[in-house]
Amino acid sequence: MPRASIPGTPAIPGTPATPDTPATPDTPALGGSRWNTFPTAGTTLTAREFFTATEPLLQGIIDDNALTSADIAVLEDQIRATLALGTRETALPLYLGPDSASAARELGAQAETIGRELASWSTEALERLLTDPVPLPAGPLVVRSHCYGHLLTPSAADLLLGRRGGPVSMQLYNEWLHQLVLLRDALLPFTNWQDAPLLITPTGLRHTEPARDAFLTELLVRQIRHTSIVAFARNVVTGTSGPAGYGFEASGGTALPAVLDQPPLTAPRHLLTWRPDPSVGETATYVAELQDYYAAPRTLVEDLPPATTTSGPLTARPVTAPVVDGTRTARIEVTHDGTTAHVDLGQALRGHRFAHREDPAAAAASGTAEAWSALRAPGLVWTQSGDATVNATAQDDLVVLALLGRLYPENLTLRPADHSADRSAARPAARTTTDGTGPSRLAILVNSAQAH
Repeated sequence: MPRASIPGTPAIPGTPATPDTPATPDTPALGGSRWNTFPTAGTTLTAREFFTATEPLLQGIIDDNALTSADIAVLEDQIRATLALGTRETALPLYLGPDSASAARELGAQAETIGRELASWSTEALERLLTDPVPLPAGPLVVRSHCYGHLLTPSAADLLLGRRGGPVSMQLYNEWLHQLVLLRDALLPFTNWQDAPLLITPTGLRHTEPARDAFLTELLVRQIRHTSIVAFARNVVTGTSGPAGYGFEASGGTALPAVLDQPPLTAPRHLLTWRPDPSVGETATYVAELQDYYAAPRTLVEDLPPATTTSGPLTARPVTAPVVDGTRTARIEVTHDGTTAHVDLGQALRGHRFAHREDPAAAAASGTAEAWSALRAPGLVWTQSGDATVNATAQDDLVVLALLGRLYPENLTLRPADHSADRSAARPAARTTTDGTGPSRLAILVNSAQAH
């Protein structure tokens, strides 16, 4: 007798089935409408831990359909089609082309990578559960799951609704598939997605649906804002919303842009990295000191002190301010020969997102600026008198990031020092010099090693 309920005699959601073995009040037995062992108050799980907790749903599908190893390929094709991009069955109709925004390209690459991994986990789980089933001691497993519009392949529809399936199998599969889609989407903002802590409730990840809908709508219909990526990531981790910002911290760690521990030239512009930190307690959002950088004071490159030979290296470290009304600011503190300069981390990350990674029309600069002079300048450094270059080839990544926060972010380029203009002479320029009313091109040269 299959473990899942027989169509036509469904269990009533919320009504426990007669258990084969007693269940303690703290940990009700799996079965009936209970497909997980999440604590009532919610908990935090990694992607792998959450996936494992969904396996009873797969077991119910196997039992109700009397699936065999010959059926695994059908369900494997289904989950791969659902989690892929560009398929008929995709759950994320995101078109990626050569002119797609950088945020869409990064999130699309994340979707493909995470989707392939979750599909592999699914195949492995199905094969294992055929021979080593999950016990459902409370009796048949029945889950009332709405249709979420996830399109089935013809073979999967035949298997789940035709040959041996029926309403029970279909609803079990609906719930499992929807939870996997929610899982994939919840992980999109994080470079180290396997380590991100996900808030889980007794309904799995359904609590993320309103925030997910807002996040995906913006991704699919416009150029998604960085603050929207952060807001969704915060909801996934904490279940709460908060002020708009460039990162956040929650109990046990921080979520800040990946460039803080990757080379600026190659780091993702829009993705976050979860960094565990046991000292973090309350939830707070990181916000920029200036919301409107257009209004910031500016210093012309030509007004900086002339370039000189810098004695000794520049050293940098991040420094955070106290939390005030649920927000906090942070700075990059750069020190040289006992003197310190401070750059707002929010502006530095903004500069990193905006900067071009390579200037296809690289040409001889009409001026140069010294890194330390630029870092000590008041306001944001810019030029209106032709192309200028800041040489940061001797500086570490955090110093380069600080420079990105000191230079006006329009017409700004990050370029490896060994960039060859000949390699890209056939391509059109990404930016052009202005007519004198706007900023001319400003480039930061970095070591080739920082490009890898």
